[in-house]
Amino acid sequence: MKLQEIYNHLDTISPFGLQEKWDNSGLLIGDRGSEISKVVLSIDLDEELLLRSDEGVLFVVHHPLIFGGLKSLDFALYPANLIKIMIQRNQSLIAMHTNFDKTHLNRYVFEEILDFDVSYFEEYICTTKQEWRLNDLLRHLKSRLDLETLKVVNPKETIGSIALTTGSGASMMDKIQADCFLSGDIKYHDAIKAKEQNLMMIDIGHYESEKFFGEAIKRELENLPLLAIISNSKNPFYSLG
Repeated sequence: MKLQEIYNHLDTISPFGLQEKWDNSGLLIGDRGSEISKVVLSIDLDEELLLRSDEGVLFVVHHPLIFGGLKSLDFALYPANLIKIMIQRNQSLIAMHTNFDKTHLNRYVFEEILDFDVSYFEEYICTTKQEWRLNDLLRHLKSRLDLETLKVVNPKETIGSIALTTGSGASMMDKIQADCFLSGDIKYHDAIKAKEQNLMMIDIGHYESEKFFGEAIKRELENLPLLAIISNSKNPFYSLG
């Protein structure tokens, strides 16, 4: 199957035109006319993933490897070191970031992974009106997301509504109309602001909340004449005692 045909299919299910102006989703590395028989799905790329994958594969990832304008390619530095490997191994790359967040990923994690019923959905934000006791909710999130600990801002013993934005979504807190907001990468000053605005926030991790990208996109490729496998890059963070 031509890479261009795969790109067109992805553009149909989650239009690249929906991405934010600062984003860089789309075809980042590859020849649109090349033949692709295998697709590897991952949240990110790292050297280990590139080397353990076959030559000639197409990677469809969530986070773009190239974000800002590259003025040089120093192969000792990221991301040029990975670009070099991909060119040597004839590997291609398509990123589906904020466009896929809007159309698929947030809702997939909310419904399929966390098992919440969506009562309201707007682009990045999923909301449910469902009552939880604090400890029950924390146990549920740890179990579903495979988390050992959770950082909580402004904990409330009873929660009547929950909102979610996967990845780094704390900047959206002013749009949240819920008792509790789930997201990743909550910074100190975000936490101060949430506390003063009486918004409960739970940091569910960036990687941990978006590692399901492969699952969400794989179902959209099932009818194509391709072998699509999920092979996630590793979380760069380690939990050490």
